[in-house]
Amino acid sequence: MTRLDYCQYLLVSQINYTLTNFADHSEKFSHDQINRYLVGEKVTPRLVWENVSSQVVQSVKGYLVFGDTVLDKRYSFAIDLVRRQYSGNAHRVIKGIGVVTCVYVHPKLDQFWLIDYRIYDPDGDGKSKLDHVREMVSHTVYHKHVDFQAVLMDTWYATKDLMLFIESLHKVYYCPLKDNRQVDDSAAQQPYQRVDTLDWNAAELTHGKRIKIKGFPKDHKVQCFRVVVSTHRTDFVVTNDLTQDSTEATQQACGFRWKIEQLHREGKQVTGLATCQCRKARMQRNHIGCAFLVWVRLNTLTRQAGQTIYQLKHGLLDDYLCQQLKRPSLKMSFA
Repeated sequence: MTRLDYCQYLLVSQINYTLTNFADHSEKFSHDQINRYLVGEKVTPRLVWENVSSQVVQSVKGYLVFGDTVLDKRYSFAIDLVRRQYSGNAHRVIKGIGVVTCVYVHPKLDQFWLIDYRIYDPDGDGKSKLDHVREMVSHTVYHKHVDFQAVLMDTWYATKDLMLFIESLHKVYYCPLKDNRQVDDSAAQQPYQRVDTLDWNAAELTHGKRIKIKGFPKDHKVQCFRVVVSTHRTDFVVTNDLTQDSTEATQQACGFRWKIEQLHREGKQVTGLATCQCRKARMQRNHIGCAFLVWVRLNTLTRQAGQTIYQLKHGLLDDYLCQQLKRPSLKMSFA
């Protein structure tokens, strides 16, 4: 059995991603063969980059976007890598496997590619999610040599160390601050206050304002923008690009951050990313890696076919359904 066989199964399977289901629908492989493959293989993030590197269209104005997702395992009791952590999808702490992902966005083409990911396993490697992001940023700059203008990330990653690290690479970042983050917009004339209590005049609402974040070096300033996302949500986005003076442009840049949410949603819905129930850590890692490889392949095909990833995946059943409607193998019968 090969990686290609397992990925092909994930590509065409519509409802069930268990090893038993795979074995039941394959003439070549037994349950034990599939199990041995997942235990013995080593699918790493490097394989994703090897498969996608030739497809990435780079731009000096590109964005590197980071985010994380939790693969829901709330009903599991013996799966390695599972730990209690906050899930943005469930809006609470659940049991699951954390995955930190990195996508590259070409803003002019409005296209994006998965270029890296990491499994959150602090008990195994001692690394936090922030460590993983720092590692992926460094690897993108020094090893992948990918051109990009700015890093987009959410409030979880808006820490002093990571933001200063990005600046040391001569890159720009855009990230929202938590509402209770302590900042100063008075040039040290007033005490620090929560960012959501700042006063904004008409000019500042349009062009942003210069602030200092508590804990940063004395003379370190960032540009802050009050971005209204919806009637129930306002983000306070900061950037080290002090030439940026447009709230509208900042909001547009931050909008590309949702590409990573698209990746997470599509990965779970069309590749079975979160459905593997294997217990061993290596098997989980290999399944996640194969699922991402499948998403990379589907993403390539969607651009070629001009369809959505859902149309492409569910279209696999079209011929079968047409055949069954014409000559059904299970016929209705009425008394």
